[in-house]
Amino acid sequence: MAITKVVCGIIFKDDLVLICRRKPEKSLGGYWEFPGGKVEDGESYEESLLRELIEELNLKVEIKQYFFDTVHHYDNGAIELISFICETESIATESTDHDQLEWVKINDLLKWKLAPADIPIANALNKNFYNL
Repeated sequence: MAITKVVCGIIFKDDLVLICRRKPEKSLGGYWEFPGGKVEDGESYEESLLRELIEELNLKVEIKQYFFDTVHHYDNGAIELISFICETESIATESTDHDQLEWVKINDLLKWKLAPADIPIANALNKNFYNL
């Protein structure tokens, strides 16, 4: 079975990171995630992330560095989630794919109901935050 490539942004503003809650009618509805989306044919990971953040959040970011890569197997298929550390000067206020947005502290991430694929990224952030 093919693995779907998905990118996400760990978007920092000051000392907080953005997480978004999936709308109830979507798959994994009610779970929180780092924003992003599927990589389309012909796109680099960075191009895909910038496009997705504009489409979903109308948010412009600066990608600082690649961070972490994880594969997760869901009932309907597997995804490879590729994350990047990003910064923004803007504030996202609404989303096309999410019903809530929150800016949270890194050490509070695991208190949220994160999507299973996002948990290893949150764990890695907690371990490596001061080394970024």
